[in-house]
Amino acid sequence: MLQEYKTILIAIDGSAQAEKAFKKAVEVAKRNDAVLVLTHVIDTRAYQSFSTFDGSIADNAREEAKGTLNDYKAYAKKEGLSQVRTVLEYGSPKVMIAKQIPEAENVDLIMLGATGLNAVERIFVGSVSEYVIRQAKCDVLIVRTDLDNKYIEE
Repeated sequence: MLQEYKTILIAIDGSAQAEKAFKKAVEVAKRNDAVLVLTHVIDTRAYQSFSTFDGSIADNAREEAKGTLNDYKAYAKKEGLSQVRTVLEYGSPKVMIAKQIPEAENVDLIMLGATGLNAVERIFVGSVSEYVIRQAKCDVLIVRTDLDNKYIEE
């Protein structure tokens, strides 16, 4: 019997790598007749450095993320997917993507771009994709190529 995925999670962070992964996730979801769950996690650590936290910063981040998720959802629908959900969360992207969202959404495949953060951030924070590979309880696919399976260095 062929493996068929029922619910695919794709993390959107605005990077070129996430864009590649998203386009591949759309194709995998179409082949599997799967639900595509688009997610963005607003990293709450980013706000801890503001000594005088302004709620409008969080509001702006939320509105921008909602708009981006809706744009991706529209693209997926245009490409023929009928089952597309969006999830916007706050917290640690690593934990949310590896554990909490997959459990809540019954995800059986997580697709991620190979990198999202810049090199300096990866040194101090660690790679989200590396954490997800080690901690997720479902299959994880790290996307390094475009839809033509060509590796394009960013």
